[in-house]
Amino acid sequence: MGQVNVTISGKTYRMACDDGEEEHLESLGRQLGETIEMLRTQFGEIGDQRLTVMAAITLADRYSEAERRLGQLETEMTGLEEAREAVTERSDSREREVADAMESLAERLESLASRLSGTDPLADDA
Repeated sequence: MGQVNVTISGKTYRMACDDGEEEHLESLGRQLGETIEMLRTQFGEIGDQRLTVMAAITLADRYSEAERRLGQLETEMTGLEEAREAVTERSDSREREVADAMESLAERLESLASRLSGTDPLADDA
């Protein structure tokens, strides 16, 4: 179990975290501290507890907006994947149609070539 000192608004807090998560926890502490300082600049000295609550709500709002946007992007991605599958199916269908048409054309050309060379037993003896 890792431990890290996080400083927020000039106060240091010793916190436990999973090994390897120390840097991430320090970053989160810095982010909270920066948000508190931004609010302090906007609203002045309205009390540490009130600033901390406002910062927590601000960060929760950002998190909520990020989750909402992520949901939109996931929905959009699902739609794009479905569209890609439909395009792929249409493309495969067109490929089969073209291949069938080419095969039919090749058979007709072979038949015509055989008639012209006189080797086709079904050709007219005119």
